[in-house]
Amino acid sequence: MTVFALSTGNKVALGLIALAWIVFSLVVSMVIPRFRPGFPGRHLNAFLAACALFFAAMLFAVFVFGREAEESEAQGESTPAQPVQTQTGVTETTGTETETTETETETSEEGSGGGGADLVAGKAAWDKGSCGGCHALEAADASGSVGPNLDTLKPDESTVEHQVINGGGGMPPYKGVLSDEQIKAVAAYVAESAGKS
Repeated sequence: MTVFALSTGNKVALGLIALAWIVFSLVVSMVIPRFRPGFPGRHLNAFLAACALFFAAMLFAVFVFGREAEESEAQGESTPAQPVQTQTGVTETTGTETETTETETETSEEGSGGGGADLVAGKAAWDKGSCGGCHALEAADASGSVGPNLDTLKPDESTVEHQVINGGGGMPPYKGVLSDEQIKAVAAYVAESAGKS
C-alpha cells in the first residue's frame, strides 16, 4: 500500500486510528505501570480485550482505507494497456478567425466528451492546478517528471477527466480545487494537446 496515494480523508482516518493505538500502547506500557506496579493484574481480561480491539481496528482501517490506493494503482496501470481510439476535432487558426470542428469520441461511455470546451480555459485550468509541476506536456511547455509524460501516454478526454476528479497513483484529487467546467476544460486541453507539438 502506498500511503501517499491515499486521499486526504483516508490518510487522516488511518493516521487517527494508528495514533490511538500508539497512545494506548505507550500509556499501558509506561504510564500505568508506574502508578500500579501489578498492572494489569485482575484486569487482565479487559486489557487483552482492549489490545485485541485496537489490533482489529488497525487491520480493518488498513483494509478499508488502503483499498483506495490499490484500486487507483490498478486503474493507473490498466489505462495505458487499454488504449481507447479517439478522433479529436482539429483546430484551424487563420489570421484572426478560429474554427473548431466537432469532436467525436469513440468510447463506450456516452456524454464523456467535452469537445466544445474552450482550450484557452483548459490551459488556464492546467496552470491553476499546477499540472506542469508533475507532468510533461510539450504544448503547455511543461516538463514535470513526477507523473506520467502526457505526450507519450496520449490519454483520451474521459480518462483525463476521471483522473483529475479522483486522483490516484500519487496524484491528489482536484474535485473541489477545480470547478466541473475547469476539469472538463483541462481534460479536453490535455486530450487535444498530448503528443501533438
